[in-house]
Formats: sequence, C-alpha cells, structure tokens
Amino acid sequence: MNDVMIVIISTFTIAIALNIFLRRYSIPTIIGYIFTGLIVSKVFGLHSGHDDTLTHIAEFGIVFLMFTIGLEFSIAHLKSMKEEVFVNGALQVSLSALLFFVLIVIILGIDLKGAIIVAAAISLSSTAIVLKVLNESGQINSEFGKKALGMLLFQDIAVIPILLMVDIFANTEQSLGVLLFYTLIEAIVALSILFVFGKYIVERFLELSYSSNEIYIASILLIVIGSAYLAHLFGFSYSLGAFIAGMTIAETKYKHQIEADLIPFRDLLLGLFFITIGMQIDIAVIAKNIVIIVALLFFIMLIKASMIYAILVRKTTKRTAFKSALSLCQIGEFSLVVLALANTTSLVDNHTVQILLATVVLSMIATPFILKNLSVFADRIVPEPIPQTPITCESFINHVIVCGYANAGKSVVRKLIEKNIPYIIIEHDLKLVEQAKRAKRNIILGNATQVSLLEKLNIHKASAVIVAIDNFQKLHLIIDTIMSISKEIDIIAKVANKQEQELLEEYNLRHVLNRAEIMAQIIVDEALSCKISDKK
Repeated sequence: MNDVMIVIISTFTIAIALNIFLRRYSIPTIIGYIFTGLIVSKVFGLHSGHDDTLTHIAEFGIVFLMFTIGLEFSIAHLKSMKEEVFVNGALQVSLSALLFFVLIVIILGIDLKGAIIVAAAISLSSTAIVLKVLNESGQINSEFGKKALGMLLFQDIAVIPILLMVDIFANTEQSLGVLLFYTLIEAIVALSILFVFGKYIVERFLELSYSSNEIYIASILLIVIGSAYLAHLFGFSYSLGAFIAGMTIAETKYKHQIEADLIPFRDLLLGLFFITIGMQIDIAVIAKNIVIIVALLFFIMLIKASMIYAILVRKTTKRTAFKSALSLCQIGEFSLVVLALANTTSLVDNHTVQILLATVVLSMIATPFILKNLSVFADRIVPEPIPQTPITCESFINHVIVCGYANAGKSVVRKLIEKNIPYIIIEHDLKLVEQAKRAKRNIILGNATQVSLLEKLNIHKASAVIVAIDNFQKLHLIIDTIMSISKEIDIIAKVANKQEQELLEEYNLRHVLNRAEIMAQIIVDEALSCKISDKK
C-alpha cells in the first residue's frame, strides 16, 4: 500500500510541476502528462500494462471525452456548418487516409488491416490543442478558424468508425463478411436502445434528480458509464456508447450544465490516459530511430498541409487556405488513442507504434508555436492581397490610425466619427473589411505589423494609433513595429488585465487602458450613484 501511495504522490507531483513549467512556453498539458508517464515508468520500473485496473480507469478518460464531444453534435449545429464539416472534413479525412494507406503499404510493408488503422489515425488532427489556442487568441471566429473547426468536427465524428474498425479487425475468429453482418445487426440494436432510452427516459430521469446536486452528478455518471457498458456488451467500444449518450442529451435543456459539470472528471481521467501513453514509450527504440521519426514528422505534416490547402483553396482565398492547412497539419490526441488500441489488439507491432507515438508527440509539441505564428508564416508565403481601394490618408494630418475592426474597433470608430476626427482602419479579416465598406467606413485590408503599410498611412503625422484588438500576441507585435518606426508616436493600447499591462511596461507607453480596472471603476461609480430608498 505504501509503495502504491508513493507512486501516486510522485505522479501527481511530477505532472503538476512539469505542466507548470511547460505552460510558460504554451506547451499543452497533454504533453506534460505524456512526459510524466515516461518519467514514472523509468523511475519506478512500471509500464501501462503493469496494472490492468489502471489501464481500465485511464480508458474512461476517453469515454468522458467522447461523451462531451457527443454533447456538441446537435443536428442544428451540424446543419449550420454542413459544407465545412461534411464536404471539406470528409474530403480531408478520406483523401489523407487513402494517400497515407498507399504510402504505408509501399514503404513500410505493414499488412492491410494495420495499414488502414495507421493511415486513419494519422489523418486526424488535434482538436484539443487547436481549438484551445484559437479560442484563447480569439481566432476561432476568423475565416480560417471556421474552416479548421469544420474539419475538426468531422474528424471527431470519424473517430467512431475508426474505433469500430479496430474492434472489427481485432476479431480474427470469423470472416470479414460475417463480422460486418453481425456488427451491423448489433449496431442497429444497440443504437436503437440508446436513442430510445435517451429520447424518452434520460430527460425525465435528470429532471427527477436535479433537485439534489449529489444525485444529479451521480445520475450523469450513471448515464455515461451505463451507456458505455451497454455498447461494450454488444461488442463495441465504450467510447461509442458514451458518444451516443452525449448526442441524445445534446437536444435537452441540461446540455450546457452537464458539459460544465463533467469537465473536471473528463480532464482528470484524460490526463491519466495520457500518462499511460507515456508509460508505453520506449526511449531505446526512439533513440535508434530518431532520424526516421523526424523525417516522418516532416513528411506527414507536409502531406496533410498540402492536402488541406488543395481542398480549401477551391472556394476561399489562398491566405485562408494556407492558415487553415498550417493549423491542422499536426497529428492529434485521438491518433494516440487509436494507436494504443491497435497495439494492445496486435494489429500494429510495438516497434512501429513506438515510432508513430514519438512522431505524434513531436507534432503536438510543435503545434502551439505554429498556431501562434500563423500570420508570420502567412505574410512570408501568402502575403495579404493589395487593397483594391486607394489609401486616402497621405494628405491627413493629426488623423487616428485604428488597428482592428472587431467589437472594440467598431465602437472606437463610431466615437471618432461623432467627433469629426479623421481616421483610417487597418483590418486583416476580409469579412470585417467588406462589412466596414458597406457601412462606408474608411478602411483598408492589411496587416498592422507591416512597416511599409504604416508608413503609407502617414503614421509620422498621425495624432495617435489605437490598437483595438483582443489578441495580446498580435498587440505586442504591432507595438514592436510602431516603436521600430518611431518612439514618439502616441500609442493607445487596450489590455485585458494587470498581467498584460505589466508586460507592456518595457515600452513606457503613456496610454495603456486596463479593461478590468476600467470596468471595476465604472461598476463602483454606478454603485455609489445608487440610493437606498426608505421603505415604510
């Protein structure tokens, strides 16, 4: 018992310390958990197969992840993005998997079943990392962000048939035709039970349990685990049952509350799953094959990026297609899940899995850095198109340059127009530019980090430059660019909190507005203006 406690305490300590350190470099927690498993396995001489109970508990991280993904798949949500999801997403997964399958069979000589599973696995990208970074940077609603989201949604759907393929291929006792027939019958029965149960019983069940928070949480856990076990009884993966359960609840009024309540369970168990992935990594195999791993990493990312770019460039700008392609060129967390299952069911040999695991981990480590420098890469390879409307600020003196035309930028421009102050807006999002032109605003399509553009806008004679964007990294780059032109230009920057304000202190800016402090002051002023009426 004491030995077990030491392992548990050490695992938590390593995981927390490692993720705190990696967070400074924007490396996702998934990588921290994988490295934790690697360290723990070496220090204590363990591996993920050391205890079957640990492996089963870790598998429920994937069960809860699939349940929360199922919650997102309401019919209305999918209909609103049908082209991005069912056209672009389907083309990306099917064409990438087909190309990878051919190359794997020719180059690696893996048998057909194993090649299909590996090809399908590496065609998937990282939903967890990409959506997290794009949400934090505010780029999820950009044109390229929506294209990336659509493909990721289809990839999440595609996980289900891929996991089913692993289950079917692992059963070698029957012929493939017989297996498919019985699988189809079992799928119809299982799905019918789950959907009928979800439609007529789940909402009423949750309504009865909602009065007590403990019973409510226990009820949710019962639904998730019960659905997973029912699917398992019919010969499918636990994940499929959880996904269907999530879909049945997606249309109920409890959807958002359940999602919020389950996040702690999901993230904790998912962390444990990735720790077990780390326990499977063999350093000796990786060290021997490091050249192959690096070459494979570059090769896979290049093929995926090229495929996505070719699919998207048909109906969007080259820049949008390029940024979407670069966002999704990595291999994702579900690839780790599929490869781990393929290894345990002996569909793919351990040596191949070790090489692929290392490739996946390296691609995931690279992803945050790629995402945070998308504009830099795009500026060098696919620069912004030349604005079709002439720039009208050469004769302006004491004008204001507004960087960004999202919510804050629109409000700023309205105030400038009210006060008759000349202005010019710089915006890189084509849709926002078109929107501003329809409103007859003085705007150009461009990147505010380009010195040549700022000089064309007569920045030396501008009374001020207002940086009205929420992305702090981009704000930092814009300020750097302006300061490189002249330190005398008045810059007005908006930050979200004290931490961001402190990071800008090196520039000695006279006008840094802290949104949190301004809102706090407004709220206090409003509170002080209230009067307490005497009630008799």
